[in-house]
Amino acid sequence: MKTTVTREELAARGIEAIVIGGSAGGVDALLQLLPGLPADLPLPVMVVLHIPPNRDSRLAELFQNRAAYTVREAQDKEPVAPGAVYFAGAGYHLSVERDRCFSLSLDAPVHFARPAIDVLMESAADAFGPAVAGVLLTGANHDGADGLAAIGRAGGLTVVQDPAEAPVPTMPAHAIGVRAPDYVLPLAGIRELLMMLETR
Repeated sequence: MKTTVTREELAARGIEAIVIGGSAGGVDALLQLLPGLPADLPLPVMVVLHIPPNRDSRLAELFQNRAAYTVREAQDKEPVAPGAVYFAGAGYHLSVERDRCFSLSLDAPVHFARPAIDVLMESAADAFGPAVAGVLLTGANHDGADGLAAIGRAGGLTVVQDPAEAPVPTMPAHAIGVRAPDYVLPLAGIRELLMMLETR
């Protein structure tokens, strides 16, 4: 596990997509990570935050008001395209098919969550292989650990928020225990890493 990031190492990875997952404390974490990204994003960013099933998600609206790039809720069969941040909506799992289009499903919750981080990360690992980067943030359960491990096994880049900094460290700590990530970073370090990936 590394705690410093170099542009050369990230460039050699050939990353084509970024997947971010979080739960408790995740909105505040994303508010520190996403608004500073450039208007001309060269990569798609896909995000799952745990959302109560009986509540509409306003995440896309919240972040669109703070960003210079496109932010929207991912739609079924929509192609994953550069230049946008996609949020999973409430009540549906979000996944990426092999043709790199989104798929929504009502499959059973995973770790009591739908949308679940594991579902998106595991499918992104299948669709993008070593060209995907996974980032797991603060949260209160074990969702995301298996998905991040799948990205690691596929050769992708894996990043975990430092549990010592996370408001709720359960999720990042469990992920580190399941499979050592490439990087364990505070939010400032994750923001720097994202900027390196998104400015080419």
